[in-house]
Amino acid sequence: MTRPIYLDYHATTPVDPRVLEVMLPYFTERFGNAASRQHAYGWQAQEAVDRAREQVAALIGGSSNEIVFTSGASESNNLAIKGVACSLRDKADHLITVATEHKSVIDSFKKLESDGWRVSYLAVDREGFINLDELQSTITPKTALVSVMAANNEIGTLQPLAAIGAIAAERGVLFHCDAAQGAGKIPIDVAAMNIDLLSLTAHKFYGPKGAGALFVRRRKPRIELECQIHGGGHEHGFRSGTLNVPGIVGLGAAAEICRTTLTDEAVRLRVLRDRLLDGMRRELDGVQVNGPLGDRRLTHNLHVSIDGIEGERLLMAIGDLAVSTASACSSGSQKPSHVLEAIGQHASASIRFGLGRMTTEEEVDAAAARLVKVVRALRNPAMLNAEV
Repeated sequence: MTRPIYLDYHATTPVDPRVLEVMLPYFTERFGNAASRQHAYGWQAQEAVDRAREQVAALIGGSSNEIVFTSGASESNNLAIKGVACSLRDKADHLITVATEHKSVIDSFKKLESDGWRVSYLAVDREGFINLDELQSTITPKTALVSVMAANNEIGTLQPLAAIGAIAAERGVLFHCDAAQGAGKIPIDVAAMNIDLLSLTAHKFYGPKGAGALFVRRRKPRIELECQIHGGGHEHGFRSGTLNVPGIVGLGAAAEICRTTLTDEAVRLRVLRDRLLDGMRRELDGVQVNGPLGDRRLTHNLHVSIDGIEGERLLMAIGDLAVSTASACSSGSQKPSHVLEAIGQHASASIRFGLGRMTTEEEVDAAAARLVKVVRALRNPAMLNAEV
C-alpha cells in the first residue's frame, strides 16, 4: 500500500534522524534521573539537560536559566497564562488575547474568565492580523498579560511581535507568545521583541512528541509564576515532575539544527509553497488563499478555500494526500474553524497544506495534480461516480 503524501507538517513533524541518533543513548545507556545528584548516572543526565537548555535558549535569544522544560506547548501555554494570573491576582483583573489563538490559549483564558478575570479577545482583519491601535487602547492599568501567537497554526499569519512587545513594555504589561508554529521556522529574539514568556514544542520542528519548553524572563523584569504542577519543585519551582531526559535531549538537538538551517530552509519552502499554489491556480478557478501572502506568512504554510464544493467530501476524496481542514489539536470537532470565522471566511471547502523538511518538488507537483483532478470531479455532477 502506497503511503499518502505527507503535507500536514503543522500538525506534527517526523523526528529528524540526527535528532533520534542523539536521543537513543538516553533511553538505555545514559538512563539516569537528572534529579539524582549523588552518582554519575544523574550527573550525566543533568549535563545533557543543561546542554539542551543552552540549545533551546540560543534558538530564541534567551538565557539557559530562563528555559523551563514541559511536556509541550499546550502545557507551556497553560503554565504561562494561569501562572501569571495566579501570581498577579491581587494586583490586576484584566487579560488580553486574540480571537484566532490556539485552543490551549483560548481555553486557558476561558477558565480564568470563569474564575472572575476580565478577558478581552482582540479581533483580526481578513488576513488574520491584530490592530495595534486596538491593542494599545484595550490595555488598562489593571491589565496583567497580553498573549499573542507568533504564527497562526491554520492560516500562517505572522503577527508583528516586536511592535506588540514594544507596546506591552511601554505600558508595563507582560507579553506571552505561543510560538509553537513559529519556533524553528522564523527568527525569534525574545530580548529584542520584549517577549516575557514564550511557549514552544519539539514535535513541531522535527523533535519528539512530549517535550516542550517555556521561556520565562528572569530580569528586566523578573517574571513570577505560580506553579501549576506541584510535587518536587523541579524546573526552578515552576514545574514539578521527573524530567523527560531523552525528549529534552531531542528538543535541544532539534533546536540546534533549526537555528543553523532556518534561513535556507525558509527560502526552499517558500519556493515549494508557491509552486503548489501555482499548480492549483493554473488548472482551477475559485482558489482563494486565506491569510496574507509574502513575508508576513509562514513560508511552509498554504491555506486555501475552493469554491463550489463541500469540505468534508473534498477531504475524503483526497485520502492519498495527508492534509488537514483545521488544527489537529481540535480533531474530532465538526464545528467551523474559529480562525476562518474570525477572518470572515465561510467557504465550506478549505484545506491547510503544511510543507516540511522532507517535502520534495515531486510531491508538491503530485499533490497539485491530485487536487485538481478531485476538484474537477466534485464540481462536475457527471463525474461524481467516476473514480477520482
